[in-house]
Amino acid sequence: MKTYKNFIGGKWVSSPSKKTFHSLDPAIEKSIGKFQDSSELDIELAVKEAEKAFLSWSETPAPKRAEILFKIRDLLKENKESLARLEVKEMGKVYKEALGDVQEAIDIFEYMAGEGRRLFGFTTPSELKNKFCATIRRSLGIVSLITPWNFPIAIPSWKLAPALICGNTIIFKPSSDTPLCAIELIKILNQAGIPKGVVNLVTGFGSSIGTSLINHQKIRAISFTGSVETGKFITKNAGLKKISLELGGKNAIIVMEDANLELALEGVLWGAFGTTGQRCTATSRVIIHAKVATKFENMLVNATKKLKLGSGLLKTTDIGPLINKKAVEKSDYYTNLGLKEGAKLLTGGKPLSSKGFFYQPTIFTNVKPEMRIAQEEIFGPVLSIIKIKNIDEAIEICNNIKQGLSSSIYTENMRYAFKAINKIEAGITYINSSTIGAEIHLPFGGVKETGSGREAGIEGINEFSETKTIYIDYSGKLQKAQGG
Repeated sequence: MKTYKNFIGGKWVSSPSKKTFHSLDPAIEKSIGKFQDSSELDIELAVKEAEKAFLSWSETPAPKRAEILFKIRDLLKENKESLARLEVKEMGKVYKEALGDVQEAIDIFEYMAGEGRRLFGFTTPSELKNKFCATIRRSLGIVSLITPWNFPIAIPSWKLAPALICGNTIIFKPSSDTPLCAIELIKILNQAGIPKGVVNLVTGFGSSIGTSLINHQKIRAISFTGSVETGKFITKNAGLKKISLELGGKNAIIVMEDANLELALEGVLWGAFGTTGQRCTATSRVIIHAKVATKFENMLVNATKKLKLGSGLLKTTDIGPLINKKAVEKSDYYTNLGLKEGAKLLTGGKPLSSKGFFYQPTIFTNVKPEMRIAQEEIFGPVLSIIKIKNIDEAIEICNNIKQGLSSSIYTENMRYAFKAINKIEAGITYINSSTIGAEIHLPFGGVKETGSGREAGIEGINEFSETKTIYIDYSGKLQKAQGG
């Protein structure tokens, strides 16, 4: 059994804790390696190396930093298939989806490398004569990146690429469920020529090193994707740092009476059961007009029963395993809760007895908006169907949750579509498409308990840089703004 190390100061090193943990293949419940169970000492070492590397890296011209990001893009392309296979093995998603995950990483490094020739500030007229006003972008310093397991190549890349092009140095802690994907990604960054100390990888558990990553005085910013509970803990304990939080959602697809039901069916299947429901943008609610509800339910159940569970490496597989045993238990808990709440189970609702963390795609109908299965994020293949009578009721129910990440409406009615765009409380709204499928050149994030900040697109640059305002007075005398 191979033991993998942390990457600190450009070297692969063991943790002073001398402890390790295993990462499991969720399809067969077999360990794929041992990894460093790091301690606060590892964070201190990583911070020291990041601090030493910051001045040189931040003073490297952004177009030169971009050259390295372009090399990372090229190496990701060269290793796309092997990285996707690793992702299937460690995370469990279907191979085609894993290829898409790596493609997102390729795209974000390419996009952010392009920003190396921009990193725009702006100029604006002064209210005074002979005075020039402008803004420039500055690096933040050392940033902490804490990433989840469900997109183990893409989400780290969404954070690494903008952080690097903006000239920051990095402490990167991946999920303890997918550390090997992170290690292979860091190998690519190292091969591309990232200077030592600029990116430091520390594996382990949030319970051991999370607090150090959050409240360390020399870490200037935190970017976290994960649970609402952890996001609240970060907000409470981080102090005066720049914080970006993406904390999930309880996303809905609205299906109106005039919708193309075949198209809506594809969107619901993909949104609810793609990645086994383990996406922050996964569809967990279908809010459907009563006139078409019965017909659509029959279509959906028939299509769902044809989905095949198995290893993501098999071409016949539609749905892979959940990430671990706790995820299976959570999906099963909510299935039983839904039955107790009075919802009607249409299909699924059981874990598979075979080896691996598999759970049947599960659909409930007769769900009331206030039921917990319609309110709480499950992060598994469990879908609730809620019937409505009109667009206003649909939007009201869509909004009646604590989070607000993604949303969707299927309709041919322009009035319905624009009502959804303007009234739904979410960071993303799709028209006639599923709740998943974000593109890297557009902002990603949500409202309410989904968190704060936006990543990807130009907003990724905003998150990982700070704005400095410049005034140049060439009048030769003291001029006072606002006439003061």
